[in-house]
Amino acid sequence: MKLTTWPRAAYFGRVIPKNKIYEHAGANTALKDLFVQQVEQIIWDYKLAPETINTPADTKTREVQVFRINLKSSHLDHKVLQAIDKAIPFPILFELSYRDQTKLAAAYKRRSESDSTRWVIGRYFESGWQPDDAEREPLPIARNLSALYEQLLSPLVDASSTVEDRPRYVEHVQEASAAYNVNRPNGPETKTLSLEQRIALAESIEAKQ
Repeated sequence: MKLTTWPRAAYFGRVIPKNKIYEHAGANTALKDLFVQQVEQIIWDYKLAPETINTPADTKTREVQVFRINLKSSHLDHKVLQAIDKAIPFPILFELSYRDQTKLAAAYKRRSESDSTRWVIGRYFESGWQPDDAEREPLPIARNLSALYEQLLSPLVDASSTVEDRPRYVEHVQEASAAYNVNRPNGPETKTLSLEQRIALAESIEAKQ
């Protein structure tokens, strides 16, 4: 998968002090140590919002954030990403940067159905590393920010390097999608799995390994 070209109008470019994340995420000593050992700098890079990209908000998603994390090594513990997700009350896409290479990482993040003030954070998916000068794709066009968020996250779920048994995942997606085919008067209509269904499938495969 290719990374996305973020619109210039959405640029935010604010450095986030680590202690602000500690404060809002309730970080313990072990988590703070991970930040110190693995993270050079956290930058709130872009805000995808109605006023910056001319895409309407909806009841589920008011903004989508893009964070750049400059790393001290090629490995980042997902507990670091989870802490940032806990501290920031919006869906986040993370661009991880190390030695002139970048990868995308994210978890599907949604409001709790039982408590709209709480966020539910799923498992994290990562792309492979790409050179910083690699060609990027334009931001997809979407009817609202929830649809945009799913369009940005969907290829990451399907291409993620953290789904170790890739052939098995692809096979299961194809089989499950086939089960959703329904016969119509004018022929078959193919229905594909939703993003949440594909994430649940990846989590199920990982749990069995």
